[in-house]
Amino acid sequence: MSEQWEPRIVAFFCTWCTYTAADLAGISRMTYAPNARIVRVMCSGRIDPQFVLKALADGADGVLIGGCHPGDCHYQAGNYKALRRYILLKRVLTEMGIEPERVRLEWISASEGDRVQKVMNEMAEQIRKLGPLQLERPSQPHRLLAKEFEVIAVRGGAR
Repeated sequence: MSEQWEPRIVAFFCTWCTYTAADLAGISRMTYAPNARIVRVMCSGRIDPQFVLKALADGADGVLIGGCHPGDCHYQAGNYKALRRYILLKRVLTEMGIEPERVRLEWISASEGDRVQKVMNEMAEQIRKLGPLQLERPSQPHRLLAKEFEVIAVRGGAR
């Protein structure tokens, strides 16, 4: 008997809106694909693109980012910052040969538990169709990544 492959998804959720909506979905006993591991962040604007790249490098097949609706951010413009980073990140992923569909950004307010259920199920299904993430492990890191890792090391973020 062979096991069916299930995608691994990392979900970075804003504590004020999307994480609260996920909590509401749980309290309301809404069922959704159990493929995601939720990481609670104070604001979607605090999600560094390196977090997403690290999640993918460490075995995630997809990453879901959830934040407050534009104009409703508790930190005024955090979600706009997240959107700008997301657009740039998708370009970088394409350059790296990773399907940009593996990363998704959604605006979900605290009262939208049903939307969390819908988005989680859609994301799991989308990643299932794409299949497992096959990262090549080159002996020489891509020059763009080498520069990024250099910046991280200078800031003290490399572990």
